Amino acid sequence: MACRSCSTGDGGVPKGCKNNGSCGTGGCSNKLEVFDWLSNMQPVNHTDQFKWVEVRFKNSRKDFYHNKSGLSLYTGDLIAVEGSPGHDIGTVSLTGELVKLQMKKTGFNHKTAEGRTVYRKARENDIQKWKEAIDKEDRFMMHCRKISRELGLEMKCSDVESQGDGSKATFYYTSEGRVDFRELIKVLAKDLKVRIEMRQIGFRQEAGRLGGIGVCGRELCCSTWMRDFRSVTTSAARYQQLSINPQKLAGQCGKLKCCLNYELDSYLDALSDFPNTQIKLKTKMGDASHQKTDIFKRIVFYTYDNTPGVIVPLDIPTIQKVLKMNKEGILPDDLGSLVEEQNKQKEIAPQKKEFANVLDEMNLSRFDNTNKNNKKKKKKRHGNFRNEKK
Repeated sequence: MACRSCSTGDGGVPKGCKNNGSCGTGGCSNKLEVFDWLSNMQPVNHTDQFKWVEVRFKNSRKDFYHNKSGLSLYTGDLIAVEGSPGHDIGTVSLTGELVKLQMKKTGFNHKTAEGRTVYRKARENDIQKWKEAIDKEDRFMMHCRKISRELGLEMKCSDVESQGDGSKATFYYTSEGRVDFRELIKVLAKDLKVRIEMRQIGFRQEAGRLGGIGVCGRELCCSTWMRDFRSVTTSAARYQQLSINPQKLAGQCGKLKCCLNYELDSYLDALSDFPNTQIKLKTKMGDASHQKTDIFKRIVFYTYDNTPGVIVPLDIPTIQKVLKMNKEGILPDDLGSLVEEQNKQKEIAPQKKEFANVLDEMNLSRFDNTNKNNKKKKKKRHGNFRNEKK
């Protein structure tokens, strides 16, 4: 099932990604989609296809359902599945053997879990009820916000998801603490005439459900591919030498950006053999304190406490040498002399051997010039030999 942007336009010309509805991922506007790279592979030894399917509902909510009746289901099919109570309408997002891998990734054991079943492919009246239920979601959300303000509840209703048969509505809300919403449920059930379910989510989950554009210019990671939300601390920013500015480090959810963890392992590996920057370097000119660090150039900048305007760059071996001297009670004259020594060592260090140019050896025309020279030499020899005879 494709999105609107890649449906046919004027004159039957495909729009969007030009696939004209044959998207391999079920549509380019869906969230947390997985490309089914096993779709063209037949089961081994003519075994039956795996009878579990992954079904996608509104936004990023997905679940696994058992296809007991063995319906012929494909990615993008609208199906009616078991609800609580009644039935729900969802879109098939994955079928076949790849569902096993997704179950293993999410920790779902289909052998022991009591999974819900697939009823049938969605009929026309099922789809009509489902669309009517979807059209009521915005009105339900605004009404919930109005009632929660009147009751003085410290919560924010961010999203509403209606069940496919219209018998139940799930309200997703965020709050700093616990909320007593018993009175809210009574009022909503009375006004909306549906079964009410309140579900609290975190601020990161809220951003993942609603989506958005990050400062990098791309869609939010939590709404496109990220499933698990790992904790992000300010120490990740400190290790990467970033300024602790909440306006720059915070994402759409108001929490620290998840991308701060992406390169953290690389920085930790690079900092593994760095000396402790809290220890001051003691010299005869005075103590020197850490100013800043260039991690990947492996240079640490120090300044004297009595002359903070003077910044001296030192490499890691030189710092370790000074710390060892300080432990033995020896004080170097100054850091500037140490810099001169490390520069001299770099000049004295043997240069790396240059590799031979093998491209010329593989050139097919490398023998052309030599053959011409050999012919000229032969002509001269023959000419000299004839003159001697004469």
